[in-house]
Amino acid sequence: MHLSVLTIAILTHIPPLIATPTPLPYSEWMATSFLSKPQIKVDRHYVSAVLYEGLEKAASLHSNPSLLNHTSTHLTSLLSSNGTLKGWSPTSYSLDDLRIGNNLLHHYLTTNSTLQKTNFKRAATSLRHQLNSYPRTPSGGFWHRAPKYPNQMWLDGIYMADVFYATYTHLFDRANGSAWEDIALQFDLVETHCRNATSGLLVHGYDESKSAPWADGVSGASPHVWDRAVGWYFMALVEVLQVYPQELSGYARLRGYFGRLAEALRRVQDGGGGWWLVMDEGDEGREGNYIESSATAMFAYGYLKGARTGLLESGYRETAKKAYGLLVDRFVKREENGTLSWEGTVLVGSLDKNASYEYYISVPLSENDGKGAGPFMFASVEMEMWQGS
Repeated sequence: MHLSVLTIAILTHIPPLIATPTPLPYSEWMATSFLSKPQIKVDRHYVSAVLYEGLEKAASLHSNPSLLNHTSTHLTSLLSSNGTLKGWSPTSYSLDDLRIGNNLLHHYLTTNSTLQKTNFKRAATSLRHQLNSYPRTPSGGFWHRAPKYPNQMWLDGIYMADVFYATYTHLFDRANGSAWEDIALQFDLVETHCRNATSGLLVHGYDESKSAPWADGVSGASPHVWDRAVGWYFMALVEVLQVYPQELSGYARLRGYFGRLAEALRRVQDGGGGWWLVMDEGDEGREGNYIESSATAMFAYGYLKGARTGLLESGYRETAKKAYGLLVDRFVKREENGTLSWEGTVLVGSLDKNASYEYYISVPLSENDGKGAGPFMFASVEMEMWQGS
């Protein structure tokens, strides 16, 4: 593939030779830009995993060998010679730690090396086997993290664990009906406890024991709809539906959850194209609230992929197009050296605190945060596929 002056400059850390280079497609431009940023870390943390999936998608769509090699080298460096994840423990239970499994499966499918394929599968299988002993709520839901969050399910965790769980089952254990039922159960539980029947949106999580200080006394639900939690969940639905067997009853339920959430999100999209950090009805424009970039990117991606794969009607592309335009205009920062940066992503949102409105709006923004830049690359790849660029 021919590499532009900008790409070569970024990959070699040499300043561009021209002041205004011809821009790459946004997915590839953002991906190559991150190669020179300190935020691109060599670790198995979920933020790195999401960011690197953005690089993987951009590299694959645009057949960029330098990006492909970089992502493969990164993932290989996380494995020991016998195919185990360095520093990972099968008795350390956190759904966030399973997110790297998606990257392992991607490279298992794309590598031409028999040794790498073996090691990627071996590492992924270790993660999958951990779910067999993972702590669960009385109803069968995975704890978000043990022992810190007993009997709590967060929307974040559905994305971190169940996309991997479903993809692994699709690749290696497709006839395991119990596994498919278990995957659907995770979605069923949060739908039962977290879905607001009026707005159609879901609150951040729930505590089945109802002992957390924020838990509703009847449902166990947390009090607020936090945008990125809903974004993780929206992406989880569209991804799992790509591999879930359509002949099983769980498929229809998941597709129904996805369609209802897609419509609910469209109803609350801001006129400018984005979504508010705290999404409860009446909190739009409330003091301290703001349009946040990571969830806006996640929603744009979910709409675009959902429409492309036939899960949503094509009209949702216009909702995504409006959101994507806002992302490019407001949150993509063009640096003087020809690279891109990413802005407007809230650093974190947790049910470790009191889950109050004041807590969510108090968390600072984080520049070049992989939780936003990664999904922007996801959305950009889908937009570029749609527009043929």
